[in-house]
Amino acid sequence: MLQMTAVSKIFRTEQVQTHALRSLDLQVREGEFVAVTGPSGSGKTTFLNIAGLLETSTSGQYLLDGQDVSHLGDDARSRLRNQKIGFIFQGFNLIPDLNLFDNVDVPLRYRGLPAAERRARIEKALGDVGLASRMKHFPAELSGGQQQRVAIARALAGQPRLLLADEPTGNLDTQMARGVMELLEQINAAGTTIVMVTHDPELAARAQRNVHIVDGQATDLIREPVLARPSAPLATA
Repeated sequence: MLQMTAVSKIFRTEQVQTHALRSLDLQVREGEFVAVTGPSGSGKTTFLNIAGLLETSTSGQYLLDGQDVSHLGDDARSRLRNQKIGFIFQGFNLIPDLNLFDNVDVPLRYRGLPAAERRARIEKALGDVGLASRMKHFPAELSGGQQQRVAIARALAGQPRLLLADEPTGNLDTQMARGVMELLEQINAAGTTIVMVTHDPELAARAQRNVHIVDGQATDLIREPVLARPSAPLATA
C-alpha cells in the first residue's frame, strides 16, 4: 500500500538547512495497522505529511498503492488524496456550527458526489462509529471521545484505502482513548490500512507493527498485537 525508498526532506531558509527525513525506507503492506513512534522533532509529522500527499519529498521514491507519486503536481496529488486517503487528527477539526451529518458531509461535497450517495455514506459512517442516533447533534453536545469518532466517521465516509491518524487519542482520557483504539482496530479488521502516529506506548503495543523514527530515519520492529481489554460500548464513550 505504501512504500518509501530513500526518502529525504530538507527544509531550507537563507541561513539554515533542516533535515527532517534522512533517506527513510519504509513499507506498509495492505491491511496492516502500523504505529509510528519517536521523540518530538524526530520527523514523524513530516513522514505523515508526505505519506498523505500534503508535502513532497526532497528526494527518494514514494509508491502509493503501486503508483509512483514522488513527482506528481498539486492537482494530481489532491485528486489521489481524495480518492485513497483519510485523515484523523488529534484536534478533531470539527466545524462547531455544523451538526454531525453536515460535518461528515463537507469533504464529500468537495468531491462532487450526488446527494443520495453522500447521505448513504454519511449514515453508514456514523452508524459504524455508533453515532447514528446523534447525527443532528452539534460537536459541543458530545464528549471528546464522541467527537473523535465523528472525525473517524468523516474519514470513513470517503472510503479510503489508507487511513492516517496523527495522535488520534492525544486529547482523550484513558478510557476514551481505549474506546477509539478499539474502533480503529475494528476498521483495520474490515480491511483498511492504518498508519497511526502516537506517543502512547500502550496504544502502540496494540498495533501489528511499530516503526520508530529517530533523526529522520526509521527502525522497523514487528510486534504481535495486544488483545483489547473489555470496555464499555463505543457509543457511550
